[in-house]
Amino acid sequence: MGNCGTREENAVVAPHAQVQQLHLSQHPAKNAIADRKHTHISSDISNPSTPGKIEDAKNISIYNDSRCSILMDIKGTENGLLRYFLGQLKHPNLVKLIGYCCEDDYRLLVYEFMFRGSLEKHLFRNTTPLPWGTRMSIALGAAKGLACLHNAQRPVIFRDFKTSNILMDSDYTAKLSDFGLLKAGPEGDETHVSTRVMGTYGYAAPEYVMTGHLTARSDVYSFGVVLLELLTGRKSIDKSGPSREQSLVDWALPKLNDKRRLLQIMDPKLQGQYSVRAAHKACILAFYCLSHNPKSRPIMSDVVET
Repeated sequence: MGNCGTREENAVVAPHAQVQQLHLSQHPAKNAIADRKHTHISSDISNPSTPGKIEDAKNISIYNDSRCSILMDIKGTENGLLRYFLGQLKHPNLVKLIGYCCEDDYRLLVYEFMFRGSLEKHLFRNTTPLPWGTRMSIALGAAKGLACLHNAQRPVIFRDFKTSNILMDSDYTAKLSDFGLLKAGPEGDETHVSTRVMGTYGYAAPEYVMTGHLTARSDVYSFGVVLLELLTGRKSIDKSGPSREQSLVDWALPKLNDKRRLLQIMDPKLQGQYSVRAAHKACILAFYCLSHNPKSRPIMSDVVET
């Protein structure tokens, strides 16, 4: 697994990138679209120079969320950061954004349709388990997506990295999706960004939850949780299990750095079909990503290289 997450390799800024403004058509489907968080619809956005209509497109998905922070001021021409998020971040492991809609109370992101859906579905809802090689390929792709954001000319923190926000195409290529909580990273002498705590319980870094101080290392912690889910086949939080096992991190962390306890961690659905050496290295990587001291966590480009 080579180093594919560096600033030099990832052409993340496309100077002439364009994201279209789409309009919700005035017809009965409007309310139905707005009521669903994810919708796969057909339309044809054929002319990038004019606003498209959501009712007219092909192979796109719609993400709807009224709290979408990157859409709250999308119409303001002064807000170049939002347009940067939407139009200039390009990478094979980021879902391609096609357009947006911001009308009245409706705020929608429109992106490419991902055939295999979310990693969450394949890990926790499908009866056929993901094989070891596919799991590690997904972890690598997701790591590259995060490294792209962190190494961008204007660094970006994902802030809600989790299995449901990792989508896969027909070849199981992992792509990050749901950009509603993206946040510009610290610049210059700043060590962190102070922000209202948002994200998902079980994935958010402890220092971010406690202080609201957000850094790229907060995403690294979330990546460690997802890597742990890939290794164990367990959810980050599972209230149905014994109390001492409901938090995946609390249960697994003491075992990650002990090769003798590897079998206690690994997903039994894998039936031993994995390299013990590779599994141990992945456990060690998860261990460092989940460090309570943010400065002890690796940066995402180092995670990719590992």
